[in-house]
Amino acid sequence: MTEKVSALLNDQVNKEFYSAYLYLDFANYFTEKGLTGFANWYNVQAQEERDHAVLFMQYLQNNGEKVTLEGIAKPATESSDSMAVLKQALQHEKYVTGLINNIYHAASEDRDYRTLQFLDWFVKEQGEEEKNANDLIQKMDIFGSDPKGLYLLDQELAARVYAAPSLTL
Repeated sequence: MTEKVSALLNDQVNKEFYSAYLYLDFANYFTEKGLTGFANWYNVQAQEERDHAVLFMQYLQNNGEKVTLEGIAKPATESSDSMAVLKQALQHEKYVTGLINNIYHAASEDRDYRTLQFLDWFVKEQGEEEKNANDLIQKMDIFGSDPKGLYLLDQELAARVYAAPSLTL
């Protein structure tokens, strides 16, 4: 593994932990608004991001690379309303997709096929993450202005449970 790919993977560890921190902030926002289903959805999302960070750490360690944890910045959230939070989550997922694509490109240039294979799961995962964020925006757009619809959407999101990733290193 080249220094460049190792550095990008190390940076991604910290970006994933930041994502978890951001989603915990979103969960806090929705808890304060009384939308505990939305809060649950983002708490589960935060757990996924923490696990993603650990997967990157384990991959680096399994390849004899040093893992360096950096400080996690305070989330820069724009919590003017619930829809703004949902849109910020989608933008963040698009940003993370770009990060994964950059690592993939660097590993491809280096012919680091093991890292490419490792990243394939994350490429697929990011497609799912963007779709989920977009679907949530669409549902909020349709049901969010109706109190009964918002209640039912909140109940739907309360049913989400955490499922650990099934990626083998």
